[in-house]
Amino acid sequence: MTGETNLQKLLASMTPKLHAGTYVFTTLAPDVPTPAELDPVMQFREREGLSLIVTEDEAKTAGIAGTFRCRMITLDIHSSLEAVGFLAAITTRLAAAGMGVNPVSAFYHDHLFVPAERAEEALAILRQLATESGA
Repeated sequence: MTGETNLQKLLASMTPKLHAGTYVFTTLAPDVPTPAELDPVMQFREREGLSLIVTEDEAKTAGIAGTFRCRMITLDIHSSLEAVGFLAAITTRLAAAGMGVNPVSAFYHDHLFVPAERAEEALAILRQLATESGA
């Protein structure tokens, strides 16, 4: 099952969905097991340790420091992992608004982690981009 690769279709058809809750990025040293109370939405092993994206509440409960308070927006379109320019167009638009974003591509969808206090603004920017791309 492959996803969409046509950039115009991806941009015009994406339906950004803002998830409830606030997330943080955190890391665990390579030799530290993941605490049972954590249910990461993303984990990635790096040489320096295990990077995790977890809810802010989970991090606090586990006693783990988190950084980059953010909200998750899922771009509700099955994008191909080989699609060219999709995230570049999105991150460029958010950057033009002075907004940092941490994108994560998964098998079916792309997910954006945007500053928590600017999540609604990011959602509006993405919806505008979809509208403009469909015109």
